[in-house]
Amino acid sequence: MSDAVPERPAPPARDASFEAHVEWARSVPAVGFDLSPVDGRVVEDPLPWDYAALARELVSGGRGPVLDLGTGGGEVLATLGPFPAGSAATEGWAPNLPVARRRLTPLGVEVRAVEAGEDQVLPFFDRQFAVVLDRHEEFDPDEVRRVLEPGGVFLTQQVDTRDGVRLCAALGVEPPWDPDSVTLDGAVAVLRDAGLVVDVAREHEGLRRFRDLGSLLWYLRVVAWQVPELASLSPTAVARFEAPLRALHLHFAAGHEFVDEAPRFLVVARTSY
Repeated sequence: MSDAVPERPAPPARDASFEAHVEWARSVPAVGFDLSPVDGRVVEDPLPWDYAALARELVSGGRGPVLDLGTGGGEVLATLGPFPAGSAATEGWAPNLPVARRRLTPLGVEVRAVEAGEDQVLPFFDRQFAVVLDRHEEFDPDEVRRVLEPGGVFLTQQVDTRDGVRLCAALGVEPPWDPDSVTLDGAVAVLRDAGLVVDVAREHEGLRRFRDLGSLLWYLRVVAWQVPELASLSPTAVARFEAPLRALHLHFAAGHEFVDEAPRFLVVARTSY
């Protein structure tokens, strides 16, 4: 059986028909959280830190086994190896599990399924890992502390829950979360309450720019929690949102971008010896 990746259909011009943009967004495969099909068409402000470089330094530092929380399809973690023996990853979204396992198992990383949510119990022993990584995944600070060895390091980059609020407003829906529920101050507080020492806490007030309707719709397929009612792009779903989507299409066709909020924050914490 061939492992060749099917050729993607060319993206439509910004002023192509509404229907052409919807069809393109439906037809392009979405694999894990790989956003390469919309490179240059969904653009986020660059972060003032390099999460991958920070994570790679921890992985290569010889501390011991690494755990990656919410690995997605393993896209980021796979670039950080080689990995210490006993390294593992978790994923709570079923469609990502086979993708992550195909990518990470050959690298010596075991991928375990978990229940999504901040109160999840991690299926690992106490003090099993020297490093816990977390890029955009909910975490239970007590569980992070439990699985870290003495002196272990937790590195997390999180999406502030103001992310996407402008797009929700443009589509006429309330965000499916409290915009004040995930913040830098809140993360620092819960980690300290769990007994970790916070060494780094940084915030970034970023923006995300959409440049055509097809890329915006495809993004909503991948980031399915943003507007769950539209994520399938079924005819019924598109019909429900047709008026605001057509308004956005006219905005794009006239040469404009749609700018949304994309705030991020970074925390590095450690357990005491």
